[in-house]
Order: sequence, then C-alpha cells, then structure tokens
Amino acid sequence: MSVHARAVRAALAVALVAPMLTGCFEEPSPHEAVRDFLVGWQTGDYSNAAKRADGDPATVRKALESVGLQLDAASIRFSLKGIQRDDETARAEYHAQVDLGENNPLWEYDGALPLHIVDGRWKVQWSPGVIHPDLHPGQRFAVATVPVGRQPVLDRDGNPLQDETVLYVAGVVPAKIKDPGRLCDELSKVTGFAQDRLLSRILSSPPQTFVPLATFGRTKYAALKDKLAVIKGLGIQTDNPPVAPKSPAQIVGRVTAITPEVEQQLGGPQRAGDTVGRDGLQKAYQDQLTGSTETRVVILDAATGQQVKELKAWPGRTNTAVRTTIDSRAQSAGDAAVGGSRPAALVAVKAATGEVLAVSTNELHQEKDALAGRYAAGTTFSILAADALLQGGLDPAQKIPCSADRTVGGARFQQPGVLGSVTPSFEADFAQGCVTALASLARRTNRQALLDSAAQFGIGGDWGLPLKTFSGSLPPGDGDAAVAKMIAGQSVRVSPLSMALVAAAVESGTWRPPVLVTSPASPDPSADVAPPIPPHPVTLDAPTITKLRALMRAGVVSGSARAAEVSGSPVYGVAAEVTQVDKKQRKSLSWFVGWQGDVAVAVLAESADAASAAEIAGAYFRNAGAQA
Repeated sequence: MSVHARAVRAALAVALVAPMLTGCFEEPSPHEAVRDFLVGWQTGDYSNAAKRADGDPATVRKALESVGLQLDAASIRFSLKGIQRDDETARAEYHAQVDLGENNPLWEYDGALPLHIVDGRWKVQWSPGVIHPDLHPGQRFAVATVPVGRQPVLDRDGNPLQDETVLYVAGVVPAKIKDPGRLCDELSKVTGFAQDRLLSRILSSPPQTFVPLATFGRTKYAALKDKLAVIKGLGIQTDNPPVAPKSPAQIVGRVTAITPEVEQQLGGPQRAGDTVGRDGLQKAYQDQLTGSTETRVVILDAATGQQVKELKAWPGRTNTAVRTTIDSRAQSAGDAAVGGSRPAALVAVKAATGEVLAVSTNELHQEKDALAGRYAAGTTFSILAADALLQGGLDPAQKIPCSADRTVGGARFQQPGVLGSVTPSFEADFAQGCVTALASLARRTNRQALLDSAAQFGIGGDWGLPLKTFSGSLPPGDGDAAVAKMIAGQSVRVSPLSMALVAAAVESGTWRPPVLVTSPASPDPSADVAPPIPPHPVTLDAPTITKLRALMRAGVVSGSARAAEVSGSPVYGVAAEVTQVDKKQRKSLSWFVGWQGDVAVAVLAESADAASAAEIAGAYFRNAGAQA
C-alpha cells in the first residue's frame, strides 16, 4: 500500500474516532491526557503523544513509532472504553484495531493507560505495557508468516499441467543488516518497489529469519544481477515453483512473480515470493491456488530475536489444486494435428459429458479463438438447420437441385465446382455442403424454427465457464434472404467450442454444457457467492437425431469431409469452406465438425481449401487412436 493510501486511511480513521476521544475535558481531568496520547499515536503525531507521558520523550516517541513498523500496519485505530479515577491516579481502558494490511487480518486487543498527576498535569505512566499488556522492557512486536506454495492446475488424471521454473528471491536476515534503511533505498532504486514497503517488511519480521523482498524470473534477474550483487547484506535464494504452463498453455495460464506494477494493480501489500496468475485458469482461480498466508502476531526478545509469546494467529485460507477435464494424451494428439503453417484451432469434447478434453491451436489463441472466437459457421450450420427442416417434415431422400448459382429473396449464393445443375438428394446436398441447395430451402422453414433448433444445441446460451467463451449467435431479420443466409451459415457466428458441443449432442442424443473444471466448484472462494449455474442438458428429438447421424456419416463417406475418415470406428462429420467478411476484412475459413467414438471435435483452419480442417481432424483421430 502506498504512503498516500495509508495516510488517507489513517485520516478516515481519525475522522471516525477522534470525536469519541474529544470532549469538554479540562485539567486536572485525565481525559485530555488520554485523548492527546491516543490521537497522537493513531495519527502518527508521536511527539504530541510523548508529551502526555512521563517517560523520556525521545524514548516514548520511538517506541510508539516502532509499533507500526514492527507490525507493518496499514493503520491503528483506538476507541476509549472508559476511565476510572482515584484521587491523583487513574486508569483508561481502550480498544485497539490494527490493520495488518489488505491481504492480512485485523488484529484487535484491549489495553490500558495508567495515569497520574505530574507537576499539575495528568501524564500516562510510561512502560511498554502501555502499548500492549503483555509487552515488557527489552521486547518488541513482530509478524511471523508461513507462506504456502502455489497449488497446481491438474489434468483429468491428476497430473500437473505445468513444469517447474526458476525464480530468484532477493531478501535479508534482519539481524545481520546494520542499516536496513540504506539497503531498502538501494533495492528500491533497482526494483521500483517502494522503499517504505521494503523497510516495513524487514522491521516487522522476526530478525533471525530470511525475509523475501523481491522475486525475479530468469530474464529479469539476469538483467539486474550485477546491480543486486553490490547491495551489501542482500542475499539471493532460488525457488522452483511449478508454474511454467504445459499445453494447453493459454488455457492453463501464465504466472508472474509480484512486481511493483502488479502490486499497484492489486492494491497490495503483497509479499515477495507471492505469485499472481496473469491469464487463463491461473488467473480465474488465483485465490484458490494461492489461499492466504498463515499470519501470527508475536512478541520477541529484542536482543536474541527469540519468540516470547504468541498474541494472535490466523491460520489462513487453505489453497487447493484446480482439477480440469483436459486429457493430456488427447491434448498431445491435438497439438500434433494442428502443427503446420496454417492458423488452426481444434477443440475436442467427451460427447457423453461435455467435458473439454483438448484445446489445440497453431497461431490462434486457445481461449480468445478456440473458446471465444466468433466465426462464420458456413454450411456446418446445416446440422442445426437440418434439425429444423427434418422436424418440419423434410425427407432426406427428397431431390433438391444443387446449382452453381442461385438467388433467394434477392440474396445470391454460389457453389464452386458445379457445372450446370444437378439434382441430388438432400442427404447428398448436406454431405457435400451445397450452399445453393441449402439456401433454396429457406421457404421450408423460418427464423423462429432455426432459433429453436439452435437454442436446443446451446447456441446463444450462457455456459458459465471460468474462461471467456462464445456460444454463438444468429442475426436479426426474417424473410427468405435472411433465412437462406442463416441456413448457409453465412450470417451465423459460432466458436469451435460451440460446434464441438453440437457434434457431441448429435452423437449422444443430448446437448450438454461444456465442463472444463471439475474441482473446485467455483472460481470465487467466498462462501457467500454461489457458483455459476450451467444450463441444463437438453434431450433432443430421437427420430431427428437418428437422421442427423446418417447425414453426418454420409458427409465423411461420400461428402466433403472424406479427409477425416480413418481406420477403426467410423467417423461422422461435415466439412465446409466459408468466406468471412468483418470490417472489410475477408478471411477464408475451413471447418470440420464431427466425431469418432465418444470424442466430438470441431476444427477451424484459416484456409480456402474446404478439406484442410477435415485433414486436421483425421490426423487428430489417428493420433488419438495411436495413443489410446
């Protein structure tokens, strides 16, 4: 916490408490002495407080000032409980609230001020017991902490999804430092950490223990190593926390050591050696992964540094690992499949549960693109359109002309590679992804029917995942042209995750929301905040699903998704190529949406070749089969 922030907090505390401590008191009443002493101590006006004590002013002033430093306190507040007077002696009882910092607890205790009259004025009878009843000459406060290492993010089998990395921790043993102020000033100039924060950290710690002050990664340490080496009394220790993310690295997330910039963003004070998740699950589950530090307020022998008494202890909040649904073997298979020069994303889910097994990308971002990307669906949306059409009575065997060019409601559609006009069945049009044939069916359905089918497959829903996702959207507008563009997937936006769930729903007969984390239940550790409620599974129309499975098998056997077929159990799916135009930017996209066995996948590749995504899917199925 900055000096300014501390001053503001102290000012607010005084504004609230001072009226309680002031009143129409006059000597020889002890009230004025109590007021001046406590308000002076609370506001940092230690000289004024010392004037109201009978001890040496310099000694009293230094003792009161040391309390805040030894406790590294953000603020100290007092409230007067009462005063008892007996002739020329009196006793004032007070209640103290010591804020040990934003990431530490509030320490409360009761104390007492013995008073007597000296030269006609009431004075506090000075002794360390004035500060705390258990504090005696030759003793001091300290705050002892027991940091807990960051817990890992795990795959579905309990294996960590991160490797160890090297961190360099700069710190001191307070008892060995002759001039901590100078050391902190030099370290502040090198690191950017506030000098007063570093000094308070040293002065509040047990003198015989190593006190971390700043932590550096390998690159940062290499840049500062020579400057750190000349700071007399500063030591360097290494730590090997498991924070380097494995694949899927952008889903797992990066972890950084506390820096001055991070401390300022978080509002501090943080402790050196603390780690902060920068993105992914490491950020979403920061509080669970780190818990909170065990904190103890103790009294030490000032000469030896040995603990004399523990005044208060807070066990801290237990941290816990985050267990995901990621299958490391499936992830490896996906990473190998998307390898190459073209940007691509693959999402694999377990069809029976909606659990995310793998999120693999090449050049694209695993969270922003694979989970939350907004891409034109192309004729992969024909899966959902077919659901509406089949429920509306369309026969898969019905002949639907597939022409090179067709206009529907004023909107023009073109199908490359078609010479003249052929009249295949709807099943063949679906399998080949014939845009003109699909668009021509606009009058066989309507926007509401498409919306209803899309909603059953989770499009446009709120999934409640801890990371950013996009479930898909359908545009406004009705009429033949608008409906035709939706059936052709040109105006529909989806993410690879949303389409993997569509494939999973056709395979299993039930749409299920995605699951990425199985434990803990919520990213928020507060018991007062309920975890997000995912949408309920949706059981789909069984006769329609049976027909959809046959259509998607045809897409691989005789359609545009043939490149996805591999040995073993049959592959089902559709492939598509679509040109997406956003903000005057044109991008050719290749899609595959389908499944093999109980694993549903969606593949998106930036390519004008409709077979590109299907080839990646086929490579994934082969890789996954080889690792099974």
